[in-house]
This record gives sequence, C-alpha cells and structure tokens, in this order.
Amino acid sequence: MQWRNSANNYGAVAKFLHWSIVILIISQYVIAEAAEELPDGLDKFAMITRHKSLGMLVLALAILRILWKLANKGQPAPVPMARPQQVAAAAGHGLLYLLLLAQPISGWMMSSAANYPVTFFGLLQFPALVGADHDLHEALEEVHEVLFAVLAVVAVGHALAAIFHHVWMKDDSL
Repeated sequence: MQWRNSANNYGAVAKFLHWSIVILIISQYVIAEAAEELPDGLDKFAMITRHKSLGMLVLALAILRILWKLANKGQPAPVPMARPQQVAAAAGHGLLYLLLLAQPISGWMMSSAANYPVTFFGLLQFPALVGADHDLHEALEEVHEVLFAVLAVVAVGHALAAIFHHVWMKDDSL
C-alpha cells in the first residue's frame, strides 16, 4: 500500500482523509435534519451534541488534510486541460478547503454565542470562540446554513467534474 502521494496517484493517507470527510459531511447533514424533526428534549440534545462532535472531527480532518497536502509534495501530475478548466479546478479545490474550515468554525461560534459548550464526544470541551449573544447566535445560524448550502453545491460540482473527466474525457483525474 502506498501511503504517500506519487507523481501518478494519491496515496492512502490523502484518500482516507478525502473520503472520511465526504462521509462525515453527508452524516452531518443527515444528523442535522433528524435533529430538526425531534421535539425539544434529551434525544434532540444528544443528536445536536453528536453533530457538534462530528463537526469538530471534520475540522480536525480538514486541517490534517491541508497539512498533509502541504507536507506531501508528491502530487499526481494534473491532467491536460484548457487554462480556464485549470483555473476552475484550482478555485473549486480552494473553495472546498475554505468551506471545510469555515463550516465547522461557524457552528462552533454559533454554539458559543448561544452559551452552549462544544465538546468532542464528551472527552474534551473546546473554549467558547465568542461571548453569549442571542442576536449573534441567530446571525451565525443563518451563516452556518448558507455555508452548508454553498458547500453542498461546490461538492456536487466537484463530484460531477470528476465523473465528467472519468467517463467522457477518459483521463486520470480520479
């Protein structure tokens, strides 16, 4: 098994981080939607607490992914494509990384503004990023939702571009 990236393909670590984040983001959506349907109470509280813990895991994995990318210079060579496609691909990847950081941080800030703790599965409590403020909480809730919508659109575009390259262009993008 190849752990590091090579000139031909991504290594096991990069693939693990990529797919772990994908699975966690999908899980986060499912958990958030399920929590919305629950009446206020312990079950809803437990679901939201799980959502926060997984959000912090997404943040940690995204940071690791960025650090791995920076430290692991053996990136697969880009497939031949027109300059506008190269720019779009780079911009899309940059936006995905930015959103993978901004989304969980906005949730962390939202919880802080509501004066609710953010923990990692009850093992570690993270410090509040902002003071308790109802209006700020409401604004950050909207930001958190908008960031997810943008993340979903960019991620679907990313997946469709990969499928396009694999099926129609028959190149080595995947």
